This record gives sequence, structure tokens and C-alpha cells, in this order.
Amino acid sequence: MSSTVSLPRTIFDADHEAFRDVARRFAEREVAPHLAEWADAGRVDPAIYRTAGELGLLGVGVDERFGGGGVDDFRFNAVLIEELCRIGGQAVTMSLSGFNDLVAPYLNALGSDEQKQRFLAPLCTGEKIAAIAMSEPAAGSDLAAVTTTATRDGDHYVVSGAKTFISNGMLADLFIAVVKTEPAAGKHGISLLVMEADAPGFSRTGPLRKIGLAAQDTAELHFDGVRVPRANLLGQEGEGFGYLRHHLAQERLSIAVASMALMRRTFGTALEHAVTRTAFGRRIADFQANRFYLAELATEIEIAQSFVDRCILAAAQHDLDEITAAMAKWWVTELHSKVVNRAVQLHGGYGFMAEYDVAADYLDSRGSTLYGGTTEVMKEIIGRRLISSRSD
Repeated sequence: MSSTVSLPRTIFDADHEAFRDVARRFAEREVAPHLAEWADAGRVDPAIYRTAGELGLLGVGVDERFGGGGVDDFRFNAVLIEELCRIGGQAVTMSLSGFNDLVAPYLNALGSDEQKQRFLAPLCTGEKIAAIAMSEPAAGSDLAAVTTTATRDGDHYVVSGAKTFISNGMLADLFIAVVKTEPAAGKHGISLLVMEADAPGFSRTGPLRKIGLAAQDTAELHFDGVRVPRANLLGQEGEGFGYLRHHLAQERLSIAVASMALMRRTFGTALEHAVTRTAFGRRIADFQANRFYLAELATEIEIAQSFVDRCILAAAQHDLDEITAAMAKWWVTELHSKVVNRAVQLHGGYGFMAEYDVAADYLDSRGSTLYGGTTEVMKEIIGRRLISSRSD
């Protein structure tokens, strides 16, 4: 893949690069050869989690007492995302980094020692798989509107409702579920519960068919009076919405990091095609319109990388706020879509052929502006903060 980098990336040190070597070998040897097979199956092989766990790629920020790496530094998370995306493993990125960036932060920050030992330890080794269950059929980006209820009954909650578009939904052994423990309290009645997949009354449907990310299993979850021990409550009852607002920043940044790496890969593919493919006796890169396309994209990619790197560093220093993360998420995923669209156009008819990487990139990229909060929701978050800051 041809590189577009002109400015050196200075946010990583020797430890990160050593970790990158491990992640790169893992991606090339354990992931890349199986991507087509997993896409046909609609999910990754669960054994890949155990391999990742053995290599120390899972739970890098989790305390060593609970099986993690004991290094609370988002730069390691970013390295794993970049290396998986470099070989076209976006679906696998969502599976493995889904634990590092979506699940582990909640358990790490909110779990008791007993909960961490019970849940985090087997997740860090890859023995078990986890997912986070937020979206519902009538509540996607608007998490305050969730209707799944958890009613107290002695030492248990009784959970009823449904979730949809749940990544890792078919493979997961446990879920962090967003529920309403006080339905009348709106967002102030939201709580987080750890729910186990073998509980009576729990069922799931899938994998759901998507237009891209075939290897990333996505499911619907159904809770029909599922009894969940009150000991599985994460943090404080009714504080779930605040926890979500805080931790969604890391999720959204991880999406931006993935889109950044993926667009760089796709651009490299398009550039290589442009300098080797001929039309009318000339390389297609020699046509001024195409050179301008390439120049514009290379510039925008470089600008975006600088911003994303600043966000990665902020996250590593625990200084990333939800507004900056929302900016990164919407801007970079929209640029990703633009880059992939231009890359398909530069490939001409070949860009429409399923066996070409650029066609797969085109389909896989479409979801990035939707999951983790749509572009429009990201702009709404930013816009509200801008207006409220002027009103204070």
C-alpha cells in the first residue's frame, strides 16, 4: 500500500511500536488469511479471541490483577485498530476492539473488584466474549429513549425488552445492557446491567444481513422476563446516562481511528491503480482531473490524521471530551466515505467488481457514519454545546 504520510507521526514511542509489531504479525498471520471464510460464515471464529488474549492484545488497559496489561493508554488501542484495518479487517476490528473500546472501559471504571474478577478476567484471555447492548428498534442514537425495563424483584432485576444492531451479538457470552430501572425518570432512570447469555428468557436472532461488514456478526436480542442479579448492576442505579456520555467519547474516537486507517488503505489502492492503469494511451493519473482528485484527497487525509492523532493523545491523557470526540467521529467517517467513493470512481468498472478490495471497502465503509451515533447526532451534540456556551 502506498503511503500518503508527509508529516511524521510523533505520538507513539518504542513501547507502542513494539506492540504494533505484535499486532501486525497477528493481523497478517491470524486474521488476513481467514477474512473471506469469516465473511461467508457471517462471524469471526471465536478462537481468534483466545489467540488475541494470549498475545496480550485484549484488555491492555485492564489491571493485571484481572488479566489485563495494566497500561491505561489509548494509544495501544489505536495501534491494534490501525493494524487490523491495514489488512482490511474492519469487521474483525469491530469484534476485538469492541471489547477494548466499548466493553472494558465500563467494567474497568464502574465494576467492583468482584465484578472485575468475574467478568473482566475471562474476557481478557478471550475465554469469553462480550458486547454492549444499547440500540433498540425504536431508539438508536437517542439512548434516552430506550424502553427495555429492569424491574426490581428482591435480589434480582426482571428485564423485558429488545435490542437491535448489536455487534458481536451472536457470539457474546455476556452483555452490558442499557436499561430503564425508573422508566418515568427519563434519562435519569437509565442504568447499566451485565447480562449473561445463558439466562432463562434471553434469546437472540441473527446474524442480521447487512450490505457490508459481512464477517461482523450483528444480532437482535430479546429479554422476556430475564432475571438478573442485582449484583450485576454496574455503578449506581439511575446514573447510566452519565456513564454513557462519558465513555461514548472513546467509542467514537475508536471509530474515527478505524476510518482513518481504512481510508488510508483505500487511497493507497486507488493511487496504485491510477499510476498503473492506462486509458487513451496515458496513465489515468496523468489526467489533470484525476491528479486533482488525488491531490485533494491526500491533503484532506493528512489534515484528518493530524486531528485524529491529537485526539488519540488526548484520550491517552484522559483529556478527551465528548464534543471533540463527536467532531472526530463525524468528520473522519464522512471523509472516509468521500475517499472510498472517489477510489471506486478512479477504478472505473473494476471498482464495481466484488473481487476488488475497493468494492468491499465501499460497502464496509457505509456503516461508519451510522453506528456510534449518526453524523447528524454528532452535529447536534456539538451544536447544542456551542449554543449553550454562548448562553452561559
